[in-house]
Amino acid sequence: MKHQKIWINLLPNLLILVTILFLSTTWTIADEVEDESEFDYLKGSKKGPSHWGELKKEWATCKNGIMQSPIDLSSKIVKVVPKLGELKKNYKPQNAIIRNRGHDIQLRWKGDAGSININGTEFFLRQIHWHSPSEHTINGQRFDMELHMVHESLKICGKSKIAVVGLLHKIGGPDPLLTKLSNYIETIEHTGAERSVGVIDPSEIKFDGQKYYRYMGSLTVPPCDEDVLWTINKEIRSVSKEQLEILEDAVPDHAEMNARPVQLLNGREIQLYG
Repeated sequence: MKHQKIWINLLPNLLILVTILFLSTTWTIADEVEDESEFDYLKGSKKGPSHWGELKKEWATCKNGIMQSPIDLSSKIVKVVPKLGELKKNYKPQNAIIRNRGHDIQLRWKGDAGSININGTEFFLRQIHWHSPSEHTINGQRFDMELHMVHESLKICGKSKIAVVGLLHKIGGPDPLLTKLSNYIETIEHTGAERSVGVIDPSEIKFDGQKYYRYMGSLTVPPCDEDVLWTINKEIRSVSKEQLEILEDAVPDHAEMNARPVQLLNGREIQLYG
């Protein structure tokens, strides 16, 4: 009876604690800057990659950061780490919206589209977008396209973590997801335009998770926030020339080639699994 009274007395406080935890674990959209007019990718431009860190004080990390992305994944410094383990994916179909952000084309899910588990932490898939050519390179080789799958953990004490899976592509056979989305992309030719594309299953984005690179980096567009956990799939996928042209034609001229230059490694470790 004594223990029961203690629990009864503690119950209101426990309910308050649970409520606080629930509110603090809600997520925000794992997104980069949305206003494309504030920066561009043109060489020699005052708003180009070499000047991003000077355009806004909130973007200073683009210039001063020491863990910036993308990087060259050089076999000379890669460390094989078997304990990383295979990526655990648990994606599920969900309604999605395709949007022209000016600097890229983004597919964003409206609700819970599932997650991946990395080191015991669940990272929920929020959006994907495409870069042409690839941002990451392997032994100095740049590929034709790179898909970024942006994931976000639940917020703990007001802060969430970001994990991005990168898939490199070369010109070849058509990409199945872009085959489904191409008609929609062609109709959002203006910056800010968006369309509902119905239910999209992220599992249609095939990657085995058995061979990948892992390192700590940043977002590759302003504000270039760091402490982003990067996983780059080692298998090179294919995209047709026509699909790549549809992505490039949809955005303004200054973003047709929307790959940030490779950044300094600054002593970071690049891990390899598989």
